[in-house]
Amino acid sequence: MPTDRQRIDKWLWHARIVRTRNAAAGLAHAGLVRLNGCRIDAASHPVRTGDVLTIALDRSARVLKVVGFRDRRGSAIEARTLYQDIKDDHQPDGTPDPFRRQDEGHGVH
Repeated sequence: MPTDRQRIDKWLWHARIVRTRNAAAGLAHAGLVRLNGCRIDAASHPVRTGDVLTIALDRSARVLKVVGFRDRRGSAIEARTLYQDIKDDHQPDGTPDPFRRQDEGHGVH
């Protein structure tokens, strides 16, 4: 397997963004995944190290930078090594991000 790229559906599943590979394929086919700003519609579309993915999930969006690949799906801890979450708590203009719950990461229970 090439280590410089992987199918988007496989990568989303290995990174534990979704529970099943079928769900990952569904996101791609529905046009809910952007790769470097361009909407993709094929589960077979390759991702490479350094690519930025914007994924629409339920009522939120995740922006992730691809930093690695795995041959198999691993633990949640291993999955986090495949990406860097680059979405901030705030938008560029300084206003709170509407997709992020205000109590996340701030010690509020």
